Amino acid sequence: MTAATRRSGRFGKSLVNLCAADGGSSLLEFSISVWMLLLVAFLIFEFSMMVYTFSVLSNAAREGIRYAIVHGTDNSSCSGPSSGCGDTSGGNIISVVNSYAAVSFHNLTHMTVTPSWPDGTSTPSSRVVVTITYPYISYLELPGFNAPTMTVRAEGRIVF
Repeated sequence: MTAATRRSGRFGKSLVNLCAADGGSSLLEFSISVWMLLLVAFLIFEFSMMVYTFSVLSNAAREGIRYAIVHGTDNSSCSGPSSGCGDTSGGNIISVVNSYAAVSFHNLTHMTVTPSWPDGTSTPSSRVVVTITYPYISYLELPGFNAPTMTVRAEGRIVF
């Protein structure tokens, strides 16, 4: 009996049979594939949440514009820089935008809402602009990925 035969009997398989087995490589390929699949799934989730956040911000800015265009100087609860308006800073517009976004977002502390009147007045046919700035809070912390700061702008003309 040779030494190689004694060793194969002792360990159950010979060195040649161990090198020819595919069980280890298929396990390694499966584990790498699962990690890649999970990474792609989480990246799709992160991108979807980023698009959703942008959509909510856009809708909130439009809601602020809707409020502002019907609350000009001809309205009893006027918002704008014109004389006779009780809300010269646009606080009511900010409140409407925040209440719309609060339904979808869990944290509004970093969201900045800025109403402005480019024509300098809130009389009918004047322009009003609502700008929202929001630093996106990502769900995944990936090295080299800096979460973007989203800026949304909506503009309209005051009707009333």
